[in-house]
Amino acid sequence: MNPHLSFSLFCFGSLFSIVDPFSVVPIFAVLAGQQSRAAQTSVAVRASLTCFVVLTAFAATGHLIFNFFGVTIPAFKVAGGILLFGVALDMMHAKPSPTKTTHEEQLEAESKAEVGLIPIGFPLLSGPGAIAATTVLVGKAHGFEERLGVHVAILLVSLIALLVLRSSMFVARALGQTGLNVIARIMGLILAALAIQFVLDGLREALPGLVNVGHGVLPPG
Repeated sequence: MNPHLSFSLFCFGSLFSIVDPFSVVPIFAVLAGQQSRAAQTSVAVRASLTCFVVLTAFAATGHLIFNFFGVTIPAFKVAGGILLFGVALDMMHAKPSPTKTTHEEQLEAESKAEVGLIPIGFPLLSGPGAIAATTVLVGKAHGFEERLGVHVAILLVSLIALLVLRSSMFVARALGQTGLNVIARIMGLILAALAIQFVLDGLREALPGLVNVGHGVLPPG
């Protein structure tokens, strides 16, 4: 397989696992379920567009943030991996992650007219975990083609989020709470593996002379 295409598919899988629009379906149903179909569509469009804009902005400016704060890519990979692993654990327990939104924020959001932007678009879809994953993926990209692959992955994930949210009421009825929990656990397992890989990559790049992490090889004593 073409290496650029392979990287793009990796980016898509990584971002889809952390954005996980299916996990947002129950909250979307609560916040927008009583509105008209047209209003639900409008909320879904705003939410997916917010996700696209936030992740695209960090994909384009992540290196500037690194330079400004003096943060290295390996350090961000380790930090991002730890954050993603925490989100993954919550997903495997089929419960909303507090790194995405708190219970108080969800209650406050019920009284807001514009729930598509906050909290559905941000931070439920494009929360800290998705931002960390996007920034790490851009750091792993080599050349214009792979950086473009990250942006294409963001676009595809945002479009899928739109379709899932637009059909949220049908999805919720078809899958039921048990089905939604199963999907959340599967996505959480995939995300946990990706999070550990991020940490291993960061350690290998930060400590190349001490340990060859990920290959199981330690330098001779």
